[in-house]
Amino acid sequence: MKRGQILEVDIKDMDFPAKGIGEIEDKKVYVKNALKGQKVKIRVKKKRKEYIEGKLLEVIKRASYETDSFCQHFGNCGGCARQTVPYEKQLEIKMKAVKKLMDEANITDYNFEGILPSPKLYGYRNKMEYSFGDETKGGEMTLGMHKRGQYNSVVTVDKCKLVEEDFNKILWGTLNYFKERNIPHYINRTHIGYLRHFIVRKGLNTGEIMVALVTSTQMDPNLQGFVDMLNGLELDGEIQGIINIKNDNLADAVICEEMDLLYGRDYFYDELLGIKFKISPLSFFQTNTKGAEVLYRQVLDYIKEPKGKTVFDLYSGTGTIGQIVAKKADKVYGIEIIKEAVEAAKENAALNNLDNCEFIAGDVFEEVDKLTDKPDIIIIDPPRVGVHKKALSKILDFNAEEIIYVSCNPKSLAANLVQIEEAGYRVGKMVCIDMFPHTPHVETVVGIQRKESMK
Repeated sequence: MKRGQILEVDIKDMDFPAKGIGEIEDKKVYVKNALKGQKVKIRVKKKRKEYIEGKLLEVIKRASYETDSFCQHFGNCGGCARQTVPYEKQLEIKMKAVKKLMDEANITDYNFEGILPSPKLYGYRNKMEYSFGDETKGGEMTLGMHKRGQYNSVVTVDKCKLVEEDFNKILWGTLNYFKERNIPHYINRTHIGYLRHFIVRKGLNTGEIMVALVTSTQMDPNLQGFVDMLNGLELDGEIQGIINIKNDNLADAVICEEMDLLYGRDYFYDELLGIKFKISPLSFFQTNTKGAEVLYRQVLDYIKEPKGKTVFDLYSGTGTIGQIVAKKADKVYGIEIIKEAVEAAKENAALNNLDNCEFIAGDVFEEVDKLTDKPDIIIIDPPRVGVHKKALSKILDFNAEEIIYVSCNPKSLAANLVQIEEAGYRVGKMVCIDMFPHTPHVETVVGIQRKESMK
């Protein structure tokens, strides 16, 4: 067996988030996006003494529970990989994956409350970040998502089912507008071209839409016709702002070096659980609006009694969780390293007349030392890597009665929970929230209590 060899393998098990596991010659074979029960054809990417990594080339035999996909882009688009899995089975796979990780970390003796479904299975995404490109080198321009397994290829996804139809109309109109005028897309290999990325955001509870065209500065076309075209589309929502983000950075990422407002305003509004949020083009906001409401209700449910309590909201982002809790708590301190997110949190707190919130820009590891108040409740919502051991030690030194941990990565969650339990806490409740139907990703909310306070 050697690198590049084509093999067939039966997938017997799965690892989070999306690795199928088979076996060949007494070695484990890991295959991204393969499902338990499938027989797949792979190309060997890595061969190690203990294991093999394979690239999925073809599903030879589907798992017994699979059905036909609901989207014409499936298999071509690199997006939602689990369309052929019935939704109840998707939930089961995610729930079992999280429970398995907890068992392997020896997190036991807690109430595992299963998984809560997304209120919407289709049209649930409130943001899409598309790329301009081509599906084949030198072919006609496309606008959409990267092709599965081929990062340099882009597939036009104008029939995507994860977004409301407004997104598809805006995408299709934009692609045709620039194709008709022979305005070229940016080529990452040569760093030549104009059109780079395209962002559409919509407040699913307000209907407000924001559009951002991301370009290089290698051309300077008049974009008034583009604005007129967008405003002429028949949409269910209403466009509130159209922006041109200029980016000459070599990295294939949306980086704002300069921003021109082409129409309306450079923000839009959405609402969560009765709180209004002002959202800028690049600010973080949970992608599944209705799912976020389920998530935040669960956070509130896991807090025993926030009334009269001091809450630390760590890794607070734009302060969504903190502001929802602030409606009941006495005082909320939020700490977030991204300054723009902190400014947005402050602005949103003022917008909602929440004068008991204080948001601080800086690294949690450094800023928690500066807080003089002691928390009754700590909410942790870290990035995918979880909380660094040293930062977590500082957080635990506050000896708060309750900790609510919101995680987008159960692997780093499990590692953090081990350290939390070693510090004298016990996991009381845990529930998964499906924020991303038809994908492997899952959110988890954990209610944690100090052992002393449980006596």
